[in-house]
Amino acid sequence: MEVKEALRSLIKEWIVPELEKIHLENAELRSKMDMTNKRLDDMFQVLVDQSRRIDDTNKRIDQVRTELTGRIDMVRTDLTERIDMVRTDLTERIDMVRTELTERIDQVRTDLTLRMDETNKRIDGLQQVIVGRTEHAVLRQQVQTLEMRMNKYEYQRAA
Repeated sequence: MEVKEALRSLIKEWIVPELEKIHLENAELRSKMDMTNKRLDDMFQVLVDQSRRIDDTNKRIDQVRTELTGRIDMVRTDLTERIDMVRTDLTERIDMVRTELTERIDQVRTDLTLRMDETNKRIDGLQQVIVGRTEHAVLRQQVQTLEMRMNKYEYQRAA
């Protein structure tokens, strides 16, 4: 039994202190693990809170997006209507100006045609006067030629 006692005493001297160290280290590790778990739980709570805040923020963003989309659609509709009104108004004004200018152009054309006709008549009258004068000059030339011939014949007869 001595061997048994010696073995026991050897185990108590070497293994028991080691087991106590292992127990202490194990307790220490458990304590650290508990603290780590608490930290993880706290971080999880923070993450859950942040997730909730992100969800709230996303909801607010969606509400703002919906509101702004509605407002943009209203502004688009309003501006489209206003552009259509301006387009219609400008088209009517352009048509009025076109009609007015066409009438004025027609009046100017008529006036210029009358003036050109009057000028052409005056040119025709002037041409007749010029032709008459030219013919008068030709006739005067012819009369002078005839008078000279007659004078020549009379001179020849008298001689």
